[in-house]
Amino acid sequence: MDISTAGPLVLETLANACSQKADVLKPAERQLQQWETQPGFYSILSEIFSNHSIDVNVRWLAVLYCKNGVERYWRKTAPNAMSEDEKERLKSKLISNFSEPVPQIATQLAVLVSKIARLDCPRNWNALLPALFEAVRCEDLLIQERALLILHHVTKTLASKRLAPDKKLFESLTSEIFGFVHGLWTRDLDLFAELSLVHSENMGPAMDRANLSCKIIRKQIAYGTKDPSSNQDMSSFLNQIFVRLKQVLGFRQSMWGNPHILEKCQKMILMMTKILLDLLDIHPISFIQLVRPTLEFVVTYNFSLSEKGLLFERFSVNCFNLMRGILSSDVYRPMKSPELTDTVKMEAYKIKMDFFQFGTLREICHRLVSQYFLLTSEDLSNWDADPEGFCLEEGGDSYKYSLRPSSEVLYLTMFKEFRTSLTPVVLEMVQAVQNPCDPEDMVAILRKDAVYNAVGLSAFDLFDDVDFDKWFSTQLLQELNIKHQNYRIIHRRIIWLCGQWVGVKMSSSLRPTLYQAIISLLNQSEDLVVRIEAAMTLKTAVDDFEFNVEQFLPFLDSMFSQLFELLKEVQECDTKMQVLHVISFLIERTGSQIKPYATSLIQYLQTLWQEAQEHNMLKCAILTTLVHLVQGFGPNCTSMYEFLLPVIQVSTDVTQDQYVYLAEDGLELWLETLKNSPNPNDHLLQLYRNMPGLLESGTENLRISLKIIEAYLLLCPNQFMHNFCNSLASSLHSLMSDIREEGQLLILRVVELALKVFPKEGPDIFLNILVSMVKSLVEEKNESILTAMNLTLFGRIVLQNQEFLWKLIQQMAHHYHQEADSFFGHLLDIWFDNMDYITQPERRKLSALALASLLSVNTSVVEEKFVGIVTTCVGVLHDVTRIPVDDDPLLQLDSLVISDTDQSNEGDDEEVLHERRKHQLSKQDPVHTVPLKDYLVSQLRACQEQRGEKFNQLMGLVDPEIVQQLKSFTR
Repeated sequence: MDISTAGPLVLETLANACSQKADVLKPAERQLQQWETQPGFYSILSEIFSNHSIDVNVRWLAVLYCKNGVERYWRKTAPNAMSEDEKERLKSKLISNFSEPVPQIATQLAVLVSKIARLDCPRNWNALLPALFEAVRCEDLLIQERALLILHHVTKTLASKRLAPDKKLFESLTSEIFGFVHGLWTRDLDLFAELSLVHSENMGPAMDRANLSCKIIRKQIAYGTKDPSSNQDMSSFLNQIFVRLKQVLGFRQSMWGNPHILEKCQKMILMMTKILLDLLDIHPISFIQLVRPTLEFVVTYNFSLSEKGLLFERFSVNCFNLMRGILSSDVYRPMKSPELTDTVKMEAYKIKMDFFQFGTLREICHRLVSQYFLLTSEDLSNWDADPEGFCLEEGGDSYKYSLRPSSEVLYLTMFKEFRTSLTPVVLEMVQAVQNPCDPEDMVAILRKDAVYNAVGLSAFDLFDDVDFDKWFSTQLLQELNIKHQNYRIIHRRIIWLCGQWVGVKMSSSLRPTLYQAIISLLNQSEDLVVRIEAAMTLKTAVDDFEFNVEQFLPFLDSMFSQLFELLKEVQECDTKMQVLHVISFLIERTGSQIKPYATSLIQYLQTLWQEAQEHNMLKCAILTTLVHLVQGFGPNCTSMYEFLLPVIQVSTDVTQDQYVYLAEDGLELWLETLKNSPNPNDHLLQLYRNMPGLLESGTENLRISLKIIEAYLLLCPNQFMHNFCNSLASSLHSLMSDIREEGQLLILRVVELALKVFPKEGPDIFLNILVSMVKSLVEEKNESILTAMNLTLFGRIVLQNQEFLWKLIQQMAHHYHQEADSFFGHLLDIWFDNMDYITQPERRKLSALALASLLSVNTSVVEEKFVGIVTTCVGVLHDVTRIPVDDDPLLQLDSLVISDTDQSNEGDDEEVLHERRKHQLSKQDPVHTVPLKDYLVSQLRACQEQRGEKFNQLMGLVDPEIVQQLKSFTR
């Protein structure tokens, strides 16, 4: 594209692409997309975004298209890669002008430069850094700031590269420019200090430049050197960091009337604390010199009254995380064997322990609980305005960003490190709030709430020091009975406290009292926050190892109805999910006892499913609840089919958008429904139409999908195979060609089950898989579990369908250009060689039965392999023969044969219909019905009758020891 002729056209098209009218916008976007691969397009874009007289929106869009083009077409190996000439023109344009007036466009340009720098700097763009350094030294403040912004993004990008050569390159870059950037930062901070005295309007740009320099310094200290303390410029920076922090905290305090500058000062304070956090995390050894000053700084500004006016939340969060990081770092903790601990660790440990004297620990603990654990007026307003939002737990990394989680994590870290010192401090605080307080005294209520929070958080560490049973019985229950609006705070905290202690130290005899307390707090007259917290405590109590169903049953009716009312009452999707999870736990733990109360829940779940069209996570919670309901209902789950089957159908349909979210839980529900269904059902059968798509979509859900197929083969084998045998065989065969050994084993187990159910018809249906199986045995020499599985399938065909066997042998012999007998003999040799890899007794016996079945076949192969057949069968006889205790040693039984007396507990099998179906199939399997010893004897007799004198000659070839063992089994 020629700049002079195509430039106006591109400009007009970009202007159209900024239009609000779809009929103008869409054609322009299509045209721009076509031009993306045209030579010269990006040079034209660079001319447009560099022209400050053009409309801002058009220029912004030009930068975006240029940035996307660099991502797609800059690499030499990319399809339609940019030419080298165009790359040079673009790079030259980008470093020729640092005076972009619009901040948003300036940021996009900086990102664009950083993307090119990631690929080209410094080898193929050695002009970039000198140009930036020159611009940063310029008298024009705008050019200075724009150059610093680009340098920041380039540094950030290069620091993120993790390959060794790239890291070395960044270290080299850091050593060259760190002193320069440090000088800029010092210059701009000092300038800000001067300008702040007269409240000059240039204060803002000075602090902005200092912030950009500080961001660059942060990346260079973290990733630009292996040891920051050995770098003179970095040491100089780190040595003055606390002086500078105090200075900027002072600036912030003096700027209360100027929120714009106040915010810039806060950014600088946070950036410096982030540098300390990175240093502690990435270079803990270099941080040792800063351990004591950091701890002193944190205590001064967060745990003393003198500097309280300097606080703001994110600053306190970073300070708490610094203290927590120092306390929890393994580098600052000696090894269990003192002689193994190096001097550096001991030095750090000594600094830490010298600082945390009892007085300091006591003061920090008191301040955390009495100042930072307190619910604020904002918290209480949120409680009233949005109770469900108030209840949402802050999990994961919230302690890195939020004040309450960070203070709680710091408290826990301190408690684990200094449990002996802090236990009496916490017990003293508990003693101070022991008695019920005046409901009108909000300060006392909040203090009590904070102390109870501390006791709950450190429940595991206070195990030996708090008699929770006594405390619960004598005081906490009494406080739960105080009915006052303000006491809802204590009610919530007490029931949360019970949840913290129930799995730690609460005797089982008190569980009924706890259940009764939960029921009273779930009542609709209670505050919604208290009710939600009570539900969460119930989940913890029910999920506990010592949970006793019998003890819980008297409360089940009330508990379930109250939870159901709560589920209907809450509005937020997340809260509904929480309550549903509690109900799911309840159903899972109480099983069939839930049946009388579940009808109304199922009806409500249908309504909720309809309402949750856009909330896939809520639908997942509904599916989980349904899984537990099906398990609880057992064979009676058929009453839920009207709702269950459409839900399964939608959740497992790969053509639906929500499939990605619902498939895992939907498949689990499908499997449980099949396992618990007493009889075949046409609608349940038709769900299988979703399965081919699921199998094609990938192997993520392969295991459970194959279990579903197995469940169909057991529940309704004839109907299932009549409708879907071709689809099933095709899906499994296509999967086999592109899957690891573990997946192949899972598929072959499904084929094995099908051959058990359909010994005559099955081999023809799965012919392609069986052909591949034989090829695998012949061609792959490595012995593995897969080889053993292939031999098991082959053995089942030999034993149960010899008509198909000979057809298969003929086909495969023809494929390998061999005689049938010769090919079959080769297969038998492979079988004998790999018998040791068949480890399961059932499969070993199957192989022995199959080999024994060949003894009565009148073919020369059997005579050739007679010794191998007999030897293998005798070996397996040793595995499966048992002598009953106290019986005649001559009485030898086959341990795998299922006798009539083994059919116990069939009447109790309502809950495990799937297992009963498996048991019924086993009772038809030759492995479990035919004694190997008897079968081998009868086959040897048949062989003797067939071959006459030849039989004796064959037996003479068998090892005498094997013959002797055979006689001992057959006498």
